[in-house]
Amino acid sequence: MSAVSSPHLPVRISVGGVMARVLAALAPGIALYVLLFGPGVLLNIALCAGACCATEAAWLKARGRKPGQQMRDNTALVTGVLLALALPPLTPWWIPVVGGVCAIVLGKQIYGGLGSNPFNPAMLGYVVLLVSFPLQLSLWPELAPLWDGAGAALAQLSIPFSGDWTARMDAISAATALDAVRTGVSDGATLAEISAGGVAGLFRDGYAWIALAWLAGGAWLVHRKWAAWRIVLGVLLGVALFALPFWLYDPSRFASPLWHLLAGATLLGAFFIATDPVSAATTPMGRLYYGLAIGALTVIIRTWGNYPDAIAFSVLLLNLCVPLIDQYTQPRVYGQQRHPEDAP
Repeated sequence: MSAVSSPHLPVRISVGGVMARVLAALAPGIALYVLLFGPGVLLNIALCAGACCATEAAWLKARGRKPGQQMRDNTALVTGVLLALALPPLTPWWIPVVGGVCAIVLGKQIYGGLGSNPFNPAMLGYVVLLVSFPLQLSLWPELAPLWDGAGAALAQLSIPFSGDWTARMDAISAATALDAVRTGVSDGATLAEISAGGVAGLFRDGYAWIALAWLAGGAWLVHRKWAAWRIVLGVLLGVALFALPFWLYDPSRFASPLWHLLAGATLLGAFFIATDPVSAATTPMGRLYYGLAIGALTVIIRTWGNYPDAIAFSVLLLNLCVPLIDQYTQPRVYGQQRHPEDAP
């Protein structure tokens, strides 16, 4: 099994060890997610992670490999958790299962397994679900803090297995901040007239608190050098710098950079998704350009595209560009002279 090193540790850390630390960094955000929106996210995690691990084990066994040894890298588990966090809580139970199967088969194993996949498996699985089941992935439950009644929150766990899922979700669903802003602006309303159009609305609806939890966990990964800081910086700068001129031009129609950073999956994507070491750029400057492009595309798709959030699409589109980015951002090797034919 391959390993990575950290200056904080005297020994090299296996891929499984790094993935375990990624899960630990996700734990605060998951805990806050459950506290604010109920245990539906835990059901998503169980279904997605279970489907990912079962699919990978079956695939490896079919290829004559030993699943127990191959799956110690924990990558299938992390893929399932990230996919689950992208889905609305209380989604019909079979959707996370289908997503987990697609993430492993179409996003990883079909290319040869770990280290060979050109796309982020979790985001590929999510996009397959988003395109195939847009209605189910558009209904998000409203804020339901556990301190308002844990019994009612636990009772919602029956919704994913319910035959009248749409009717039950319509009764408790609420538009996300990204949906509300996109729909409101399209209808001619100003951001000041849209309740979710400001940063205060993100905190009131709970999304900003979860985003800050992703920030805390992700900052720990970057500090320990288990996540590429150039990619993180690139994504955050790409979002902020691209949103800034439009916001300054017309703040009644375009959201502020801070709003874009705290809304949706921006911080989750910057720290945990874009930094996937297999599908991301590998050169120092390439990582920065890769992140900048993801951030800019996220704002573009959110503002003018058909989908309110865009981290998944942005990451997958830039995964396609990684070979080109790496080719043109190779650092110069000192001591080598340029060939005369290469002179301008």
